[in-house]
Amino acid sequence: MADWPLVGAGALLLVASYPPFRLVLPSFICLVPAVWLILAGQDDPRPLRRQFAQGLWLGLASQGLLLYWMIFALWHFTKLSAAAYFATVGLLAVENAVLFAATGWVCRTLRWPILFVFPVGWTAVEWFVGHQGDIRFDWLGLGTSLTDYPVLVQVADTVGARGVTFLLAVANVALALAWLKRNDRRFAFRALASVAAGVAVAAGYGMYRERTIVLRPLGTVAVIQPSEFEKWSKVPGADDSIMNRVLSLSLDALNMTRPDLLVWPEATVPGYFMRRPDWEVRIGEQAMRSRVPILVGGLDAKVYPDQTYDYWNAAFLFDSTGTRNHQPVYHKRVLVPIVERVPFVNPRWFAGINFFGGFSIGDTGPVYEVGIGRFGVLVCYESLFEALSRDYRRRGADFLVNITNDSWFGHTNAPYQHAAHMVMRAIENRVGVARSANNGISEFVDPLGYVYHRTRLDDTTYVADTVRTTDVRTVYSALGDWVGLLTVAGSLVMVGMAWRRGRSGV
Repeated sequence: MADWPLVGAGALLLVASYPPFRLVLPSFICLVPAVWLILAGQDDPRPLRRQFAQGLWLGLASQGLLLYWMIFALWHFTKLSAAAYFATVGLLAVENAVLFAATGWVCRTLRWPILFVFPVGWTAVEWFVGHQGDIRFDWLGLGTSLTDYPVLVQVADTVGARGVTFLLAVANVALALAWLKRNDRRFAFRALASVAAGVAVAAGYGMYRERTIVLRPLGTVAVIQPSEFEKWSKVPGADDSIMNRVLSLSLDALNMTRPDLLVWPEATVPGYFMRRPDWEVRIGEQAMRSRVPILVGGLDAKVYPDQTYDYWNAAFLFDSTGTRNHQPVYHKRVLVPIVERVPFVNPRWFAGINFFGGFSIGDTGPVYEVGIGRFGVLVCYESLFEALSRDYRRRGADFLVNITNDSWFGHTNAPYQHAAHMVMRAIENRVGVARSANNGISEFVDPLGYVYHRTRLDDTTYVADTVRTTDVRTVYSALGDWVGLLTVAGSLVMVGMAWRRGRSGV
């Protein structure tokens, strides 16, 4: 079979696996074309070159389609979004090409089955993408594709999202081989039966956990969704107009829902409190009068004696007495490459370019304590990085609060994909989640990964509901991403063994 139809099919199946498409089958067959490509390349006179090219083109096609929103969402802010898009897609495609070439090489050299080599390599590359320093971009691991079907991913409390990725990759390879060897009915039946048994075991475990885990209600959290798109307007008086609208919506939420905690989304405050102390006073008065703590997304800055300064994407907790001085400010720790912080170089070199960021990196986030329990804050795409949520749980957090401004994404697939990550974080640590997004999707997630009280995009609204937790301490919370680390170690061992055998000529 020619490579191009498989490249196209693989790209389309990968796109169909993720939100907003709520399909289960693509997750189990989206890597089948990739496996067929690698196996077809084994018979080429120059297999390494062909498999590298196969992986490169499939990576370009699939990531180009999955991440199209990077251009459309940010183009009206900066034309440099195109550069960020092509750089991201290109890097991910090269990593995919290396995976294809390395898989074929290891299978040929060691004569090991692709059923083992490819899932280990695929999961290891996914781990690497989430750990490559300033440009880590752990968007849409394969395990995340099943978050619309929580019963199938309850096992994430043991193996984490990366473990779900590995199991899905194994299922994909088994189905790919079953079709190629369909004339060997015994082999094909075994492969199909193994996949069916694996799905049945996962579903059985999921149903067992859903029946036996006790969800404990903590209290009512209200999240506001102001759908404010003019935060950076230079029109005189625009900032005050924004604050007036947000405070009015916040007051409505407090009066109508009587929550135990109110949450504003990321960067709701259109400036710095050090420049506008009156805003801080007004928010504090609202918290004091209602006796309800308010978590506020905004910007924080510190000016040093030599007139240099640092600034952070931040969250402030105003307690029920109306002050924020009793609690440390949360400073975002994982920054969006380019937009929030230019990687590898001094970001101040780009200070004159809009949306080329120089934000500072925050320290370990505080675990806030309010009347209904303890919680940790994740700002924006910090929801992608499982270690942050796990750290909060290990330090005693009962639930997580994710604040974000997804208005950048516009009406693309990105808001739905972004929200999916919190489902995995909830299951991995068996905690509830309250998510407040500027223009949506705002929602709640229970510790079993089920979403409730979800808003629609661009609605100006507020929602309130009970946030839940459990007393379960999961294997994942204790051990972390052990599956990801094992696959990285396994990949290094495979490559080392293949290199040694290749040099010895055995």
